[in-house]
Amino acid sequence: MARRGETIELAVLGLLHEGPMHGYELRKRLNLMLGWGRVLSYGSLYPALKKMLRNNLIEEASTLVTPVSRRPRIVYQVTAAGTAEFERLMSEVGPTAWEDDNFDIRFAFFSSTDMEIRLRVLEGRRIRLQERLDRVQSQLSMTEKEVDRYAAELQRHGVESVEREVRWLSDLINAERSAGSPPGPSPGFMHGDSAAPADVSPDGLAAADHHQQRSPQQ
Repeated sequence: MARRGETIELAVLGLLHEGPMHGYELRKRLNLMLGWGRVLSYGSLYPALKKMLRNNLIEEASTLVTPVSRRPRIVYQVTAAGTAEFERLMSEVGPTAWEDDNFDIRFAFFSSTDMEIRLRVLEGRRIRLQERLDRVQSQLSMTEKEVDRYAAELQRHGVESVEREVRWLSDLINAERSAGSPPGPSPGFMHGDSAAPADVSPDGLAAADHHQQRSPQQ
């Protein structure tokens, strides 16, 4: 399982890959990325930044003084070593890539990876959730008669959340495969034989809903 510090490091490298930022902006962007249920404190961010500075993954680009507080803010930028590390981390495919926290970060930077890696991560995440869904459903059927209706309703809500994400992942996988397929013949040469490419459903595109409707844990 990926440690939280490693997840923060990947997210910081990805954000700084887009351009230099100071700590306040990094924290704001990270909290938007992680979702409302997982607020990142400065107590978690700044130790990670110091470690990354020591490892030469990032560097201090400049210092800004805000007109309101007059407190200096350090602007960070990614180094060549940090860019190489970000690319290495994004190319890794394995169980840590589809854990809850790490998957969200990986997905946020999917544009930095090729289609084959995106598909393997999406498919791994879907398998992981389907296994979780099967387990939770079997437990739900056994415990419905043993718990009160509110506890049972909470369990059903968890099942529905996982089912939504599985559908969302399936739509994304279909869209990736359609985008990567060679173009078919023009409809003028075919008579209804070619299938329409799969589109991502509105539910799948609702990233905010994905972050807010988290899957039940093991």
